[in-house]
Amino acid sequence: MTEADAVLVGYSEVGTKSSEVRTKMADRLAANVRALLRERDSDGDVERRWSRLVVHTARPHSVAEAVATLPGVAFARPVVVTEATIDAVRDVLQTLARDHESSETFAVDSRRVGPKDRHDFSSRELDIEGGRLIEEQTGATVDLDNPDRTYRIEVREDDAFVAAVSFDGPGGLPLGTQGRVAVLVSGGIDSPVAAWRLMRRGCVPIPVYVDLGEYGGADHRARAFEVIRTLATRAPGEDLRPRVVDGSDVVDRLIAEVSETRMLSLRRAMLVMAEAVARRDGAHSVATGEALGQKSSQTGANLAVTDEVATMPVHRPLLTTDKSDIVAEARRIGTYDDSTLPVGCERVAPSHPETNAAVEDVAAAEPGGLLDEARRAGENASVADVD
Repeated sequence: MTEADAVLVGYSEVGTKSSEVRTKMADRLAANVRALLRERDSDGDVERRWSRLVVHTARPHSVAEAVATLPGVAFARPVVVTEATIDAVRDVLQTLARDHESSETFAVDSRRVGPKDRHDFSSRELDIEGGRLIEEQTGATVDLDNPDRTYRIEVREDDAFVAAVSFDGPGGLPLGTQGRVAVLVSGGIDSPVAAWRLMRRGCVPIPVYVDLGEYGGADHRARAFEVIRTLATRAPGEDLRPRVVDGSDVVDRLIAEVSETRMLSLRRAMLVMAEAVARRDGAHSVATGEALGQKSSQTGANLAVTDEVATMPVHRPLLTTDKSDIVAEARRIGTYDDSTLPVGCERVAPSHPETNAAVEDVAAAEPGGLLDEARRAGENASVADVD
C-alpha cells in the first residue's frame, strides 16, 4: 500500500521469555533487521517498542516482505501510523479501502493495548466501527473465516497502526541468540532444511561442504553453494560462506578398501571433519540432514555407529520428519529447485549396504588412520565465496 509509512514487526516466541531475556532477544532481532536493510540498500530506522519493532522507511511494502523472512519474526506489516483515536483510525481505513473491490470479502481485526482509561473505545468497538465503515464505502461483505482482505488495527497508548497487508514470518527465535552450529550441507533436499530449522531456533549455521573429488564434481559443488546462498538471504550480517573440506583422499581409500560398510565410514569421517570445523570456527555442535530410516546409513543402528566417533553434540533436526514434509518445507524456503540434481555421494554407496551394523565391525573394516586423516582435512578446510 503506497499510503503506508512504516513496518510493524511482531515477535514470535520472544514474547514468552522473561523480561531480561526478551529484551536481549528483541535487541538482537532489531540488529538483524538493521543488517537486512544494509544488505539490501534499503533506507530505514528501526525502533524497538513494547513487544514490537517499528521500521520507519520510505519502502514499507518491500521492507515488510523482506523482514518477514527472518527467524524470530511472527509478522511484518506495512502500516499507516496515526493518532490513537477512533476518528484517526477511521480516516486511515477509508484511505486503505479505496482500492477494495465490492466482490472482495473482508474482516477487521483490532487490538487495543494499554490502560482502560487511556482510550474511550474497546477493541470490539473498533471492529464494529471499522467493519461498518468499509462495508458502507465498498459494498463488500464481511467474512470472518476466510476473508480476501483483513484490515488490522493495533492501538497503543499514543499511536495506532493500521494495515491492509500482512506478511507471515517463520516464527522461532532471532538468529544468533543460540550460538553457532557446523552443518554438513551437501546441497541435497534434506540438509538445507535441517540448517533452516536450526536457524529458526536462533542458531547461526556454519555450512560444511565435503568435496568428494571425482564422486562429487562441479555440479555437486554448485548445487551446494546455491542452496547456501539462498539460506544466507535469511541470515543478514552473518558469515554463511561454505567451509570446504577436501574429502577426495578419504573417499578414494574407502572405495578401494571397504565394501558393505563404506557409507557408514564415510558418514563417520564427515562427522569428524565437521567437528574439526566446528572447533576452529567457534561452534558448539554439529548437525546433519539425516532422518531416521530414510536411507540405509540412517537406520537406528547405523546412526548409533556413526555417532560413536563424535565428541560434540550431533543435532538431526529432521530425525522424525517424513520425506514429503521435508520436500514441502524445502519448497517454502526456496531451496528445493537447486537441490534436485543427482547426489554425488550416492555413487559411493555399495550395491548391498549394511543396514544393521555393529561399531566393532565398521571400525575394523576402516583403513588405518582414516579418521585422523578426516580430522586433518577438516582442520584445513578452506572458506569459499558464494557471491
